[in-house]
Parts: sequence; C-alpha cells; structure tokens
Amino acid sequence: MNEDILRGKLVQLRAINKERDAELLAAWSRDSETMRLSSIGPIYLYPLKQVQDWLDEANPGVCDFAIETVSDEKCIGTVGLDEIHWVAGYAWAGIALGERDYMGRGYGTEAMQLLLRFAFDELNLHRVQLSAFEFNHRAIRSYEKCGFKHEGSERSSMSKEGQRWDLVNMGILQSEWRLAQEG
Repeated sequence: MNEDILRGKLVQLRAINKERDAELLAAWSRDSETMRLSSIGPIYLYPLKQVQDWLDEANPGVCDFAIETVSDEKCIGTVGLDEIHWVAGYAWAGIALGERDYMGRGYGTEAMQLLLRFAFDELNLHRVQLSAFEFNHRAIRSYEKCGFKHEGSERSSMSKEGQRWDLVNMGILQSEWRLAQEG
C-alpha cells in the first residue's frame, strides 16, 4: 500500500496549480495542432484570464490533473475525469498533451493508465468512458492499449478542416481493468 498510485515510470499526475500552469494551458490553446486533437469545436484561443477563471471554479463532478514528467517535472498536458456520476459509478475521461515533443512516445498512455487506476482503485467507479476523434489514430491506439473497448460511433458528428468525422465511443469496466492488471 506504499505505492504512489499517481506516479508511473514516465509521468506523474498532480493537482493543476493556477499560478504555475495557467500560462502554459493558455499557450497550448494557441497551438492549432493541440487544439485540433483535443477540442471537438473550432479552434479557440483561450485568454489567460479565462484559463485562470476556469481553474478557480470548483466542481465536485470533475477530477483534473496536470501530467508531469517524472524525469524533470515538466508539465506536458492534462488528464481528468468529468461528469462523474457517483450513484451510477461512471465518468468521462479526457486527456490533452500540449507539448508536441511528448506525443506518440507513451506519456499519454501512461497518464491514462494512472487515471484509470485512480478511477477504479480510489473512486471505485464501475466504468470510464470517452470519445475519440476518428482521425486521431494515435489516440485510439493508446486507449486500446489501456484496455478501452470500442462501443460504437456517432457518425459524422463533427466537422474539422471541411470534412465530417465520426466520434468513436470507447469504454472500460472496472472488472476488465482489474483482469488486465492481473495478466
């Protein structure tokens, strides 16, 4: 029981710090590739004040974390649970890597694995679900590595760069996650 459940080999999850992280989060919103991969809507440049106000909001149905590298404690993204439904025991997961140099190198996969451990071991949730953009093959592969199963799609439900795309719905149950941890 001495294991830090929010720490892996590559990343650790920590609370988002308004003073330390607001400028970084606002800067990531000015990176069109980051926003294309993390937002269903059009690219929106978040002003620093809006990011600070968002960080000030307390919401009992949300558990957001900064993703920080273990090696040098650099914040490279965010991950969290949203719309937590305590009675039914489920939540929506989301992740965004803002530092391009860390994309496609296992950092996001490990961050999601840590989030799932938090969701199932600490919060005792029954299910975690998410939606991925059809064109984001790297994210879908990462979610599959974490144990998420394809559950269907919302056909042509989003528009990016003049093209319609599906939202791929994926989910993982606590029992599936536990079974994978044993293997």
